[in-house]
Parts: sequence; structure tokens; C-alpha cells
Amino acid sequence: MKLADFDYDLPPELIAQVPARDRSASRLLHLDGRSGDMRDLAFAQLPELIEPNDVLVLNDTRVIKARLLGRRSTGGRIEVLVERVLAADEALVQIRASHTPRQGEMLTLEDEVRATVLDRRDAFFRLKFDCRDVFEMLERYGAVPLPPYIEHAADGEDETRYQTVYARAPGAVAAPTAGLHFDARLLDAVRLRGVALAWLTLHVGAGTFQPVRSDDPSRHEMHGEWYDVPQATIDAIRAARAKGGRVISVGTTTLRALESCAAQDFRAGSGETRLFILPGYRFRVVDRLLTNFHLPRSTLLMLVSAFAGTDHIRRAYAHAIAQRYRFYSYGDAMLIEKVSAT
Repeated sequence: MKLADFDYDLPPELIAQVPARDRSASRLLHLDGRSGDMRDLAFAQLPELIEPNDVLVLNDTRVIKARLLGRRSTGGRIEVLVERVLAADEALVQIRASHTPRQGEMLTLEDEVRATVLDRRDAFFRLKFDCRDVFEMLERYGAVPLPPYIEHAADGEDETRYQTVYARAPGAVAAPTAGLHFDARLLDAVRLRGVALAWLTLHVGAGTFQPVRSDDPSRHEMHGEWYDVPQATIDAIRAARAKGGRVISVGTTTLRALESCAAQDFRAGSGETRLFILPGYRFRVVDRLLTNFHLPRSTLLMLVSAFAGTDHIRRAYAHAIAQRYRFYSYGDAMLIEKVSAT
């Protein structure tokens, strides 16, 4: 297995820069990982593809306004991206600056907020803010951290559309993008099919955009992300299984949380996951995966290759490019049937 096995050429004009006019107006490529068969559909047809007694599992994380601009005590400009809130006045952050900030240095953010560099943890810094609540401070002063391939600055539309309609738990710095296609009407249509909805939380970190730099993908180290799977979701999955239903994961983040939970004897609970899924992985929970199209050479492309088979994914992506599907966070979606029942 080599990194080049997960590469492909994407015309830049197929990178979606803005969302579809309506959330559910995207296209849907249905890929059967068992046969490799494909169908071009509309996302609004999704309820027709789901059977009564299935369970649809969604990630209810909420994207925070994690990007802050400011300056150092030396006057140099900086950009801060909050990765994880650690306490009411502390956060783990990435800092983009011409020179590495020093421990104890004072930063001024958005001309209003002061923060002190406490220490460094690998590629991240721990900051202490002069505020009572980091989440409230970010909501007031921060900006939505759009992915690096979206070329415009975040605006009011992004604040709404780069967020699922069911987002509840603040903490993500990137959206669980498969969920962006759902609106209230489509969720109601799924329920009317007799499908159970279940929820979990995985706070998507900036590591989701981190490139794989080793030619041997198995040497890549995943960045940790916090997740929580409640007992109600465990119960809903077991109930669906008992009735012969399937588990449908809305997004790779949901899948990684469920599979991480399975590694803990499928018990409810929370923790940090660094699960890296490569071809050859044996999926224990998820039967079908709803997901967007992913970047070349990315860990997420490796995950869907494990789920559907590398050759099937390669063919599906070539088909999507030929048919002018829209790619990445604001793009179209795929519904993937697992490559085998094992």
C-alpha cells in the first residue's frame, strides 16, 4: 500500500466554493461496494434508499467560530485557530506566525482579547484567555474556520450553511459535512419511513485537513478527536439489529466514533479517538456510509476505500469527475454499501 494509491486529479472548478441553493438539492452517487454498481441520484431521494427498521446515526457536533486574528507583543501579525476548549478560559490552538511564540508571551486577538501562551504541545499551543467563557468569546469575536480549499472569507451564509441543522454540542473546528445535506423536511421524511434517528458527538479537529506525508500511509499518526456515544444510541443500534435493520452512518466522523466505541466492547462512553482506518480494516458496526467526496491522499479517502474497496472508489471518483459532481465540504454526496458483510 502506497500513498500514490490514493491519488487522483481533480479539476479545480469541481471544488464547491458555495453550498447548493437548498441543503437537500445536492446530487447523490449510490455505490454498491459489493458489486461496484453505481447510480446517479438526487440527495432528496435518500429516504427511498433506506428501509424501515434501519437506524441513521448522526454527529451533532457544532462548529465554533474558531479563527481569530491578532498580533504578538512584538507587533507581528498572527492567526489563531482554536482546536479544543480545555477549560472556561483555556484552549489548545494552532498559531500561524512568522516566528514561534514564546512561553509566557502575551497575544492580542481581534484588538479586544488578551491571551497568554502557557506552553507548547507538539504542533499546538495552550493559551489562557482573559475571559470567563472561551465559547462566548469565540461567538463574539471569532470567524467560522472554513476549509483551506474554500477561497472566500467566511460570511453570514457560511455561519448558517457550514453547520448542520441538528448541531447542538459546540466544539468542532470543521463541519461533519455529510450532514450538511439534511434539512428538517428530509429528516422528517426519513422518520416517516420508520427509520430511527440516533445521535453521537465527535468534535472534528483541524487534523481532518492534515495531509499524509509518508509514502507508507500506515506510518501516519492521526490527531486525537474527542467523542461521546450515549447509551440511547447503543440501544437504538442494538434494536435495529434485532429487527434485521442496518446501521447507516452519516459521515466519516460518525463512523469513526462508532468503530472506536466498538473497540471498547461497544459500550456507551466518551474519550479520545485516533482511529486510522485503512484498507483491510474490519468494520464492526456500520453497514452503509453517507459521505461527501474527499481530498486526494487524505485519511478520509483511505477510509472510504476500506469501506467500499479501493478499486470501486477509484472508479466511482472517476465517474463523479466525468459527471461533474461537486467535491469536498460544500459538494455532493455518496451513499456507499459496505464491500462485504464480514
